[in-house]
Amino acid sequence: MEAIGRLDEYQRGHRWLGVPIAVVYKFADDQGGYLAALITYYGFLSLFPLLLIFSTVLGFALPGNETLQQQLVDSALAQFPIIGDQLTDNAQPLRGSGAGLAVGILVALYGALGVAVAIQNALNQVWGVPMNRRPDPIRARLRSMLLLLLFGVGVLVTTVLSGLAAGAGEIGAHLDLGLRVAAVAVSMAANCLLMLLAFRALTSRRVSVREILPGAILAALAFQVLLTTGAFFVRTGLLGSSQVYGLFGIVLGLMAWIYLEAVIVVLAAELNVVLARGLWPRSLLTPFVEDVELTGADRRSYTSYASAQQYKDAQSITVEFDERNRTDDDADTHDTGRNP
Repeated sequence: MEAIGRLDEYQRGHRWLGVPIAVVYKFADDQGGYLAALITYYGFLSLFPLLLIFSTVLGFALPGNETLQQQLVDSALAQFPIIGDQLTDNAQPLRGSGAGLAVGILVALYGALGVAVAIQNALNQVWGVPMNRRPDPIRARLRSMLLLLLFGVGVLVTTVLSGLAAGAGEIGAHLDLGLRVAAVAVSMAANCLLMLLAFRALTSRRVSVREILPGAILAALAFQVLLTTGAFFVRTGLLGSSQVYGLFGIVLGLMAWIYLEAVIVVLAAELNVVLARGLWPRSLLTPFVEDVELTGADRRSYTSYASAQQYKDAQSITVEFDERNRTDDDADTHDTGRNP
């Protein structure tokens, strides 16, 4: 216990360790894994119909140019390096009557709106927005339309950049490297901007750019690392896996990939809240031991969780702590469960 006490004291005095611990603790308190799982469900539900629609629209927009159609599909699927090759083989255009396309569009829209609503729910949960301040089902879906537009722009930008990087080799080795570096840099900047817009548009409280910038940068970097390591993993560990696992492997790989991206989004949002509200340092043993002296960040966190359960304006939620935890290393601890 003495060693744990020294470690606790050390992390409280060092931001580089105290902040990540606080982010992980808040992620666990908010049940971030379940929030990410809900995003994953709707993401998986919408992806295949969206790919079918994408390939079908390309068939109408670029008739007779199958090579360019395939290049655009491949560039879009490059965002899923673990299972992108298998998806390329399965994402064929919808043919026949317009009924199939209409059904595909409806399923894709349902799933896509579900993704956006799930992200809204996650952001509001992370920021501790009271239930009565969150948008009703209709307004939530109207906001979701904005997210779908942002994601559409993001896919378009990253698809163009992926195509540019892939075709750079035809120009020359030196220019190839320069274009690839530039494409990665622009892609990260675009992802950062999209995350900024999404965090601001989908959170039901006023958030400044300064408050959400750290998480947007973290998400952009993490997405790029995930994309790079995913491609490396494919080259070194998954060669021939599709022949072994078939469609089951594609489904598992796709769900795992979407889940990782969803976890990144939730963790990025948690980082924003921890920094913006000063929810660090946390007591190291808080998640594991009941009888522990809470820090000011612990008290503010638990107050936020309770006040987020306010369903009506007429309802009042007050949070109190016992004498041991009512000390004042933190004068701005809120004992009333009101959120900004």
